[in-house]
Amino acid sequence: MSGPFFYCILGLKGIPTSMLKYLLIFSLAVLTACSSMQSETNTSSTKKEPGGSFITGRSEPGVTLSDLTGNSRNEFAGIPVNALLWRASLDIASILPIDDIDVFSGTILTDWYSLPSNQNEQIKLAIFVLDKELRSDAIRVVVYVETRNGDNWEDSGIDNVLATKLEDLILTRARELRATSINQ
Repeated sequence: MSGPFFYCILGLKGIPTSMLKYLLIFSLAVLTACSSMQSETNTSSTKKEPGGSFITGRSEPGVTLSDLTGNSRNEFAGIPVNALLWRASLDIASILPIDDIDVFSGTILTDWYSLPSNQNEQIKLAIFVLDKELRSDAIRVVVYVETRNGDNWEDSGIDNVLATKLEDLILTRARELRATSINQ
């Protein structure tokens, strides 16, 4: 007999040794994974303590991302901006064609829009919800303006007066939404 005894018993006589090494490593990985599994009835009745590192062998858990940032997991649940300001911003911006919405950064961008009364000027809104609190400094609106010069549109700057009016409209709408939710 050539080769180890288990080659003959398992019928692995013609398989190359390098493939047997990979087969052995895979089998050990599967067996160790199966041995650490628990039934659902067992895990629901007992709270699992955080384990240590299997690499270092220490029993205490390592550093987590929430430890570094100082935030707990519950703070990341749900919408990361004030829901009332977000809803009010969508209500106000919905009169213009929406270009991009990102709820996680609290950003609403509209497409360029010309009022029917003034076809030589177009505006674009950038609305930023900056905080989770319903405060006046938690909303910022930037109104970009372009004017028509022949067949081309030229940048005319930012309209701060209209931006302030839109911020006030959004805050008023958010307060209305809060009042209706309290009354229900």
